[in-house]
Amino acid sequence: MARIAVIGAGLGAMAAAARLAVAGHRVVVYERTTTYGGAVGRYERDGFAFDTGPALLPLPAVYRDLFLKTGKEPLEKCVELVQVDPAARHVFADSTDLRLPNASRAGVVAALNTALGSGAGDRWGDFLVRAREAWDRTRRPLLEEPLWPDWQVLAEREPYPAVPHKRLLRTRRAGTLAEVGALELRDPRLTGLLESHALAYGLDPRTTPASAAVLPYMEHAFGVWYVRGGLRELARAVYERCLARRVEFVFDTEITGIVEKDGRAAGVESADGTVAEADFVVAGVAPEVLDRAVRQSVVRGPGEVPAQRVRTSRLTVLLALRGGRPEGTAHRTVVHAEDRDGELDLLFGASSGTLARPTVTVVRPDDPAWVPDPGHEAIVLGAVVPARSGGDGPTAGSEFFEQYAQAVIDAAERAVPGLRDRLLWHEVRTPADIERATGATGGAVPAPALAAGDGRLLQPSNTTALPGLFTVGGWSHPGGGLPHAGMSGSLVAGLIVEGPGFRGSQ
Repeated sequence: MARIAVIGAGLGAMAAAARLAVAGHRVVVYERTTTYGGAVGRYERDGFAFDTGPALLPLPAVYRDLFLKTGKEPLEKCVELVQVDPAARHVFADSTDLRLPNASRAGVVAALNTALGSGAGDRWGDFLVRAREAWDRTRRPLLEEPLWPDWQVLAEREPYPAVPHKRLLRTRRAGTLAEVGALELRDPRLTGLLESHALAYGLDPRTTPASAAVLPYMEHAFGVWYVRGGLRELARAVYERCLARRVEFVFDTEITGIVEKDGRAAGVESADGTVAEADFVVAGVAPEVLDRAVRQSVVRGPGEVPAQRVRTSRLTVLLALRGGRPEGTAHRTVVHAEDRDGELDLLFGASSGTLARPTVTVVRPDDPAWVPDPGHEAIVLGAVVPARSGGDGPTAGSEFFEQYAQAVIDAAERAVPGLRDRLLWHEVRTPADIERATGATGGAVPAPALAAGDGRLLQPSNTTALPGLFTVGGWSHPGGGLPHAGMSGSLVAGLIVEGPGFRGSQ
């Protein structure tokens, strides 16, 4: 039985902890805040409750596998999963209103042909066939296996089978997600639909490789699911599974150092100087936090995948409304920006300030747990914003984000008419709140690992240059997002239990 110290109580870290405990190890989780879940948080006030992190769960099989492998009770015995239908409503800049059914290719094609015109759905359906090919080529190396030592193969090879297009005497193939939209979808609304999946993860579609086609494919193929009571209930269930497997949690304890002995990780040191010995250390923290904690060695050696330098975060606006949720309301609505290029320039460094009508995701759950009574409604608005630390220039302060929040509410009124007339109060959660919850500088939010693009969107390996030290969660392979975090926990547990010969799930 090995002693294992886990730093952080995010979903990936807890997934690793539960699996390691089942394998017979003694696991202690150290969390700098007062609760578990990391970015999967909850805010409550006046009988209203809100998720402050992810709103929906794609690829629930990851967590079904976790619960199957760590106990007798399956996931559905611990939380109630609801398949959301429609999967999403989209309100485009030209006021086109589109509802996409969940996990139905024929239904999606028909909906697109009806809303966008004959042929639009067929082009999207053909795109999904190509996206599936990219998924089949990358699923194992990017989700189910430890990162390859020769990761450059993944960095150089574009798995998306782009369609050749002849223009004059030249043949072009799409190399970025934006080019897939322009060359293969040929409708600004279809392009907006495609790009919204990248933007949701803080990715610039103009530079993101075409391999990001796997993001909409994942949602289409496996559906999107809501956890009754909110996604925080999933974090609770994973935490309780850890407790049932005798994982120990130490909250309000910041780990500031990795103890090294004989050239390997040998424990952790907390801010008050307390040292806890361990045979292995699993770090579920942002790269800069881990770099500060490793004082003698280096975390990543030469030739390894460098940590992503993420420039985007999330702004979340919580709305308490008078009046109940209307019948037939979509759970999730994406309101597309009126100025696509202006928004991308603002988010990815070419301009500064705020956008009058940014892309906004409107989440309106049909869930009594969110409201004090049926005569009220709770809505969560989300938008991607630049990552900013608490004291990092003029765009860091609360005044800037309150102004941005008002722009977000204005944009949301395109999907929820009369929104401001129903508003009782609102609460703004800024990148500073994410930074406090996760420790990531500026509240940066990691993206899923993607192939191609010279490896810019790969995440570092779960193993490190310091023997005995492993990384887990969104800042390591296979990257950000709830399913990816859960899979990282599986990979780390496999590497510790089975050793360096572990090659992933079969």
